[in-house]
Amino acid sequence: MTDEQREQFDTDGYLVLKGVLSPDEVRHYASVLDVAHATHPKAADGSLHLLSAVTSCPELADLIDHPATLPFVWSMLGWNVHIYHSHLDVHPTIPAAKPDWWHWHQDGGRQNREIETDPRPRLSVKLAYWLSDVSEEGRGNLTLIPGSHKTNWLPGPPKRDVPWPAPDGAKQVKVEAGDVVFFDRRIWHARSDNYSEITRRCVFLGYTYRWIAIRDEVAALPSKPWWPKLNQVQQQLLGGIGVGDGDHHWGHYPESTPLYVALRDRGLLDPSYPPLIP
Repeated sequence: MTDEQREQFDTDGYLVLKGVLSPDEVRHYASVLDVAHATHPKAADGSLHLLSAVTSCPELADLIDHPATLPFVWSMLGWNVHIYHSHLDVHPTIPAAKPDWWHWHQDGGRQNREIETDPRPRLSVKLAYWLSDVSEEGRGNLTLIPGSHKTNWLPGPPKRDVPWPAPDGAKQVKVEAGDVVFFDRRIWHARSDNYSEITRRCVFLGYTYRWIAIRDEVAALPSKPWWPKLNQVQQQLLGGIGVGDGDHHWGHYPESTPLYVALRDRGLLDPSYPPLIP
C-alpha cells in the first residue's frame, strides 16, 4: 500500500480498487456464480448467500491470493493470516420495494460483544470482488458509513424486524464489474436491495490472523482432488498449513509459513510484523 492509500484506509475504513479483474476474469467468475446459483438452494426471493466460497466453488481459488489485492491484506495484517470467513452472493431483481429492515452490522460476530476496548481492534479485513455493475445506486450496492470503523455502536431499532431509516452518513458504494472494495471489518455496512435489471454478483473474502478460528468449512479440503493443484500460499490462506500444534498458527514457525517465505524472498517483509522467534 502507498502512504496515501494507508492514510485513506485509516480515515475512511475502506478503499475502492479500480479495474482489478479483466473483462475475461469477470465473465469467468460471474459464470461460476451463475452455476452456483442454479445448483444450490435459494432464498424465497431467489437470492443465494453461500458460505465458504472456495470450498463451495473451487474455481474461485485464484481470487484468494490475487496479485492485485493480496498485497493490501498483508500490508495491513502481515504474513501470519488466513481466510476465516467468505461467501458468494447472487441477488436478482426485487420486483417490489421492501420495508427498511435494519441490516447494519460490523463483521466479526461475537468479537463485537466480547472485546471491551473503544474502538475495538481491526482484527480482520475483507475483499469484495464485484462481478456485476453497481455503478448506480439501487443495484444491491454495498452500503457503508465512511469513517465508522472507529465507532463501536450505532443507534438503531429495538429489534431487526422493526422498519428503521438508514443511519446518518450512509453511502452506497458505486463500482463497476471488476472493481474490488477493500474494507476494515469494523466499518458499519449493509447490503442495499437490488431494484435494477442487473443481477448482483459478488464474492467476499475475509482475512484475519491465523490464531483466530476459521468459520468456513475447510476441514475436508486436503482430501479434495483439486487441493494439490493450489499453491502453498493458497493452502495457507485456506487453513491447510501447519502441524496441528497451535504454535504454527501463532506464528512460531515463519520459515514454514508460505506467505512469510514468499514475502521474504521478494524483499517485501514489513519489519512491523517480525517473527516471534528471531
